[in-house]
Amino acid sequence: MTEQTSPPRLLSLLPFGVFLSLFIGTGIVLTLQGVEFAFYQLPASVAIIPAIIVAIMMGKETISEQVNQFIEGAGHSNIITMGVIYLLAGAFGMVAKATGSVDASVQLGLALFPDYLIIPGLFIVAAFLSTAMGTSVGTIAAIAPIAAGFIEAASLSPALVAGSIISGAIFGDNLSIISDTTIASTRTQGARMKDKFRVNFKFALPAALISLVLFAFLGGSADYQSEQAIDVIGLLPYVVILGLALSGVNVFVVLLVGILLAAATGFVSNGYQLSALASDINKGFANVQDVFILALFIGGLSELVRRQGGLQALTVSLKKLAGKLSPNNPKRAAGLGIASLAFSANFFTANNTVSIIITGETAKELAEDGNIKAAESASLLDIFACINQGLLPYGAQALLLGATIGISPVDVVVYSFYPMILFFAALIAFWRITKN
Repeated sequence: MTEQTSPPRLLSLLPFGVFLSLFIGTGIVLTLQGVEFAFYQLPASVAIIPAIIVAIMMGKETISEQVNQFIEGAGHSNIITMGVIYLLAGAFGMVAKATGSVDASVQLGLALFPDYLIIPGLFIVAAFLSTAMGTSVGTIAAIAPIAAGFIEAASLSPALVAGSIISGAIFGDNLSIISDTTIASTRTQGARMKDKFRVNFKFALPAALISLVLFAFLGGSADYQSEQAIDVIGLLPYVVILGLALSGVNVFVVLLVGILLAAATGFVSNGYQLSALASDINKGFANVQDVFILALFIGGLSELVRRQGGLQALTVSLKKLAGKLSPNNPKRAAGLGIASLAFSANFFTANNTVSIIITGETAKELAEDGNIKAAESASLLDIFACINQGLLPYGAQALLLGATIGISPVDVVVYSFYPMILFFAALIAFWRITKN
């Protein structure tokens, strides 16, 4: 049966507008009411349901035909692959935490730095842990309580400490092979993870070095002593999965090896039980079920909107805008279009993974038209979504850090130097490599 797609029509993007309006509107209202974590009270996977209904109502086909289209989009190989990887990544993170690997990484990292380098040291610890875990929020949850402890005993700026941690967490999340943003960006663009990592690293390293200098210059000293012995064996799962991932081993194999190795280190070092392994894997699955469900729903909604001409109309509009920004350089114009698309989408969703999933198809079309390599387009998507996420006071990272350290989320992002610097570093780097 021949696929039927309606002519380009911007009105077909209305369901996405409904989704964002519900998601953001609820967050704003709850914020004004003083509700904590206001932007996360209405899960995105629930907010998108009315948008799906609107999309079906706007369609010209029968409900049965549109439901089939929705299921086709939700069952796309990219969506299912992302979902399975999310589950495995969630399981690995939970098992690693339960067996002490997370604590071992934090304690070792803090022990490596003298007290006068504790602020840049926190950046490095957060960067390593986030790269290994694939989650900036999980990294902040692990490090923030320790940081809060020595803030109370030393003359350190809580906002500066928070800025260092969120900067390192965003750096690692953006680069990590197992991060959901990396998974989403590479799958939507058809890029290999190690290729995307190499492109990303060229943009990220200069920004990280400048950030370290700033944190070292502004930071003070802290009298911090590790309260527990460092379990070196707990670092093994992270070292192995990073090595395997950077070697190009299939991500499914990497995560499965990580889960088994984390469990094995727990068996050896602290008597971790097989029954606990099964329970922790299940908890890990549960932790990522919201983003898994959302990925399915986004895939289905995107297919409905695509069939109705919405995504094609958006692509046409972005091509025109990108062409005006750089009329004599199609590659540069396409890159600027991809960057602005990811940055803008994340501003509304406050979720870098969601913004990448929503904009992935359009970004791929822009990349193909501008002759941008898949790894470069995936890198641009991930970078500019993460930049925005690291600067949003209503993002999960700033909210969690603020609540743990006891400062306003706005104060958290004031010293979030890395995303600020990465914004300009990435633009300058891309501008140079696309020079005629």
